[in-house]
Amino acid sequence: MPLVLTRSAALQQRAEKLFPGGVNSPVRAFRAVGGEPPFIERGEGAYLWDADGNRYIDYFGSWGPMILGHAFPPVVEAIQQAAARSASFGASTAAEGDLAELVQFAYPSIEKMRFVSSGTEATMSAIRLARAFTGRKYIVKFEGCYHGHADGLLVKAGSGVATFGIPGSAGVPEEAAHFTLALPFNDVPAVETAFEKHRDHIACIIVEPIVGNAGCIPPAPGYLEALRALTKKRGSLLIFDEVMTGFRVALGGAQELYGIRPDLTTLGKILGGGLPVGAFGGPAHIMDQLAPLGPVYQAGTLSGNPLAMAAGIATVGHLRDHRAEVYPKLEKLSAAVADGVAAAAEVEVPLTTNRVGAMFTWFFTPDPVTDYAGAARSSIDRFAAFHRAMLSAGVWLPPSQFEAAFLGTAHTDADIAQTVDAARQAFAAIASKAGPEE
Repeated sequence: MPLVLTRSAALQQRAEKLFPGGVNSPVRAFRAVGGEPPFIERGEGAYLWDADGNRYIDYFGSWGPMILGHAFPPVVEAIQQAAARSASFGASTAAEGDLAELVQFAYPSIEKMRFVSSGTEATMSAIRLARAFTGRKYIVKFEGCYHGHADGLLVKAGSGVATFGIPGSAGVPEEAAHFTLALPFNDVPAVETAFEKHRDHIACIIVEPIVGNAGCIPPAPGYLEALRALTKKRGSLLIFDEVMTGFRVALGGAQELYGIRPDLTTLGKILGGGLPVGAFGGPAHIMDQLAPLGPVYQAGTLSGNPLAMAAGIATVGHLRDHRAEVYPKLEKLSAAVADGVAAAAEVEVPLTTNRVGAMFTWFFTPDPVTDYAGAARSSIDRFAAFHRAMLSAGVWLPPSQFEAAFLGTAHTDADIAQTVDAARQAFAAIASKAGPEE
């Protein structure tokens, strides 16, 4: 049954008069999947309600941070209490140290850190620090990995850039992108070649240890270990962008899961319990290069915002205290929905399912997806049809083939069963309208 989105459509018409494309972030647009984007009014637990009263099972969780569900009571209470004391001071608070100690507990590689207000700020600041520390200019990133919208990082980026088929971005001077080397993910020889060609000039490698911004793509066995060994050998820094994987695939993120200790780590998403926040950190001797101790300038008047700190303390504190229950539950539920939907596709609609912990992607291709090139071979049309069918059935998925889906502790076995049943019907409809070679 088609969705009734009368009020959402009216809100979209108003938004298009006020914002470019009617959105404040292009990834919210539904151009890659078609249909009218619902306007959300509220969330609770595993569910969202739109302006027309439709309810959805949410497998996106505000792009990842809602690992404990929407409006998790301890987080709501913490924000309310902090707001009653003022939304911002522009001065230091004890809450910053409280959250930092929780981060240190989860990430032993982070001796010192700095809070910022977004993942983009975290990654651009970490790269500036790496360049200053090494005295080098070049950076290595990987095709399909999105590290924010700073000029030098929009080279073969994933996420919204991939969704809209944009190779980079207008407005980025060639000079800004010149020092960015974009290489295929999971290809060690390509990295070795880059280090040979640019010997002693590469400041750092920045990588999503589990790609999430081209869909979920795990690292091949030994790949992260090879990056760690190569950067150590060549005097470069290894930056793990754990904005997406941090606290999600394990309390200590991908570096705990795979046993790799990077030089610098960037965090966001879950760290703020849904509020805008980010962080970057690493060993003290590197972090102390930042002003006011060192020559690397980085600042933000709202960094360490008390509302975000309060939400982060409540979220990360709960994950720490209940990690023995949280992560096995996430693993069980995520396996059930990822495998259940894959089984529902059977042979009628070829799928490749990638999953690490509570992040996963159904790629509409029969071939393995180990890098961005593999993800790009997916059928965008079939994904769009699947997305529309699932939305009509009350299941909220990311509006792009090139985004990971997420699950939280508020989801239930009944939610999984409903999702798998909706997928079975969606696949049957897709198969009836087109041949397998579409």
